[in-house]
Amino acid sequence: MSTDAAGRGIPVAIVARPNADSLEQAAELLGVHPSALVKSLVVKRHDGTFLFALVPGDRQISWAKLRAVVGVNKLQLPSPEVALDATGYERGTITPFGSTTAWPVFVDSQVTGRVAMGAGEHGFSAWVDTGDLVRGFEATVADISD
Repeated sequence: MSTDAAGRGIPVAIVARPNADSLEQAAELLGVHPSALVKSLVVKRHDGTFLFALVPGDRQISWAKLRAVVGVNKLQLPSPEVALDATGYERGTITPFGSTTAWPVFVDSQVTGRVAMGAGEHGFSAWVDTGDLVRGFEATVADISD
């Protein structure tokens, strides 16, 4: 993960934290509001390719909005096994950094400032500036959550 971040010119701070049973618990352990944690979701397209959807921890993907931005009629969350195959990461650790395939990244417009996200391993969070994240991945920023 760190190698990919460095290659993209994105400063990332990896911090250890105790394992959390929920996003809310992870936010509490880090001393932040759940909105400062970003859920990195791998989403499967109808054609079998994937994308990353990054949304604040206190929001959910709006499937209708995401489909409209991506320009497709069907999207779905894959099974944990398919998500692992598509990214190299287990659910709860998924991040676009260092993914086995560099899938397109879509960042919800509510994601702003310095945020924590999955670091590719349980018990760790990656802190990153949203602007650096968007620039480094050439991400699409759009309203994709409710």
